[in-house]
Amino acid sequence: MQKLLIGTRNSGKFAEIQALLAETRIELVSLSDIGLELTVDEVGATYRENAALKAQAYARASGLITLADDSGLEVDALDGAPGLYSSRYAPQPGATDADRRVHLLKNLSGHPRPWRARFCCVVALATPEGDTQFTEGACPGEIIPEERGQFGFGYDPIFLVEGKGLTMAELPMDEKNALSHRARAVKAAVPLLVSLFG
Repeated sequence: MQKLLIGTRNSGKFAEIQALLAETRIELVSLSDIGLELTVDEVGATYRENAALKAQAYARASGLITLADDSGLEVDALDGAPGLYSSRYAPQPGATDADRRVHLLKNLSGHPRPWRARFCCVVALATPEGDTQFTEGACPGEIIPEERGQFGFGYDPIFLVEGKGLTMAELPMDEKNALSHRARAVKAAVPLLVSLFG
């Protein structure tokens, strides 16, 4: 069985991608599975550039076809912030997901609700030779001021999914994987994976 490297150190993200690709006949491996310690700086100006930086660097270093993504939360009232900086959106170093949620809500507190938002994701698939293909996904919703749900990670507990009446963190994995931004981008990548792995 051929191996696909998933270019993330986020265990929640790895589990999501694993569930999304469960029906393919491709063995997924993590960076820790192959002992790859390489850190890639996300210095791109777009999700696409950051996803490509990660996928290409890990593919070159490992010799494996690599899937990496970059995603973010865009809030209309904050002119699209935190966006590219979603995972680093906090005033202090070493901040947790909970710290970032508190910081976001503090910045929204002076704005009228509803706080319309969307999660966006770009997936990059890179070969060790440097060929890279992209897919995208988005999930609309709004930010709410109280945390709800015990699933997911990141901003999921305060992101109310459009048309669901539930936060992303209240959705079981199978439901989240039917509609999340990452789910849509990863599912769009399946035909590309099938052709790459033949």
